[in-house]
Amino acid sequence: MHERSSMDELAERLRTELNRYSPGGKLPSSRALVDRFRVSPVTVSRALAQLAAEGLVVTRPGAGAFRAQARATGATAGDTSWQEVALSADGAADLVPRSVDASGVLVSLAAPPPGVVEFNGGYLHPTLQPERAMSAALARAGRRPGAWGRPPTEGLPELREWFARSIGGAVTAAEVLIAAGGQSALTTALRALAPPGAPVLVESPTYPGMLAIARSAGLRPVPVPVDPDGVRPALLADAFRATGARVLVCQPLFQNPTGAVLAPERRGEVLRIAREAGAFVVEDDFVRRLVHEDAGPLPRPLAADDPDGVVVHVSSLTKATSPSFRVSALAARGPVLERLRAIQVVDTFFVPRPLQEAALELVGSPAWPRHLRTISAELKARRDSMTTALRLGLPELALPHVPSGGYHLWLRLPDGTDETALTAAALRAGVAITPGRPYFSAEPPAGHLRLSFAAVAGAGEIAEGVRRLRTACDEVLPAKSARLRLP
Repeated sequence: MHERSSMDELAERLRTELNRYSPGGKLPSSRALVDRFRVSPVTVSRALAQLAAEGLVVTRPGAGAFRAQARATGATAGDTSWQEVALSADGAADLVPRSVDASGVLVSLAAPPPGVVEFNGGYLHPTLQPERAMSAALARAGRRPGAWGRPPTEGLPELREWFARSIGGAVTAAEVLIAAGGQSALTTALRALAPPGAPVLVESPTYPGMLAIARSAGLRPVPVPVDPDGVRPALLADAFRATGARVLVCQPLFQNPTGAVLAPERRGEVLRIAREAGAFVVEDDFVRRLVHEDAGPLPRPLAADDPDGVVVHVSSLTKATSPSFRVSALAARGPVLERLRAIQVVDTFFVPRPLQEAALELVGSPAWPRHLRTISAELKARRDSMTTALRLGLPELALPHVPSGGYHLWLRLPDGTDETALTAAALRAGVAITPGRPYFSAEPPAGHLRLSFAAVAGAGEIAEGVRRLRTACDEVLPAKSARLRLP
C-alpha cells in the first residue's frame, strides 16, 4: 500500500512539472528522479508507466522518458441518441427487459471516498489478503515450462483435480471446468440451464449479482424465502409447481446476505424436490474458505451427495484471496457438462494459463493453510467486534442471526425506516453501508442493512464505523426506535 501511494504522489508531481518541458523534451533520468524524490527505482518506473498510459510521456528503452506531443483537440461530439431506438425498438417481443441494472453489483466493487469506513465491501481488506503468497505463487508460475502457452479449454488437469477433491464425494476432475471467477461461472450456468423468458427460483433475500445475471439473461427470478435453516422446502416445492421452473439457485453455506446454513434435514429434501421437478440446483458455494474459527465441522457441498447430476456446483478462490484472483470451478455431471463447456468456450475461450498456474502454486504451498487459519481467526474476531458494537450502540437494529462464516451481518431495520435516506445519511456521516432492497427480487418484507466486517482495517475501524452509523440513525430512524437506545 505504501509503494502504491508513493507512486501516485510521484506521478502527480511529475504531471505538474511537465509544462517545464517542450513536446519531445527529455525528462530527468530515472536515477535523478530517485535521488531527487527519495523513492525507489520501482516507484519511478511505475509512475512513468502511469504517465505513459495517460499519453503524457513517451518512454524509449535506453534513451529515457520524453514529454509527449500535444494531442489534437477533440472532434465535435457525435449524436448517439439513435441508439435508444436501436436498443429497444424490438423490446415489445422480450419477455424480460434486456436492460441490465448493475447497481447491486457495483455497490460491493466501488471504492468509497477517502476517510469513509467501508462497511459495504465484498472482499477481504488488503491486510487480510495473502499478497506475499500470491506474488510468490505468480513468480513461480511464470517459471513453469509452458506457463504462457494455451491451456486446455476445460482448465489445467491438476487444478481441476484440486477442485474435485475440495468438493468431495464422487466428483472427478473430468466433471470440473475452470472459470474466471464465481460471477462468470454463475453466468455460464444460468445461460446453460434456462432459456430467455423462463422462471428461475432464487432464495429471498439473495445475492444481487446473481439477480443481475438472471435478468441480463432474460430470466424471471422467482423468490423462495429462507429462514435461519436455509431455503424452506415446502415453499420451494410450491414454487416449482406454480412456475414450472427448471432451475433453483441457492447458497447452502453461509448464505448471502442472511448467513444461514442449510439444515441437515433440508439438504436431502431440497435435492429430492428439485429432482422430482426435473430441475437443476445451482449451488453457489462462494465462502466455504471464509469459515470462522468457532464454526465446527462444515457440511459437505450438495454436489458431494448428488449422484444424479441435479447439482451444478460453483466454487471460487476469489473471496479468500483477492478480487483480482479470479479463478473458480464449475462442476456438473451428465449431458449438461458439455453445454456448460461449450458456452464457456464461446464466451471466454479459457482462463489465462498463468493465473491457473499461479492458483496451483498457491493452493499447493505451505502458505495456503496458514492463510486460511489466519483469516478464520481474524473474521471471527471482527464479527464479534461488530456484533458487540451494534448491540451496545445500535440496539434498535435487529440481528436475528450471527453467522459462523462469511464476511457480513444482516440487520433488520425498525418498521418505517427509509433505507435510501439512511444510506445517504450514513455516507454523510462517513460510513458506507449496503441497503437491503437490492437483495430481494420482489417486494421486501421489511427494511434491512448488510454490514461487512471484512473490508475494514480492524476492530478500531469497526467501532468508529458503528459510531458514525449511530449518528446517521439518529437523523433518520423513526422517533419510537430512537427511544429504544440504551442510556
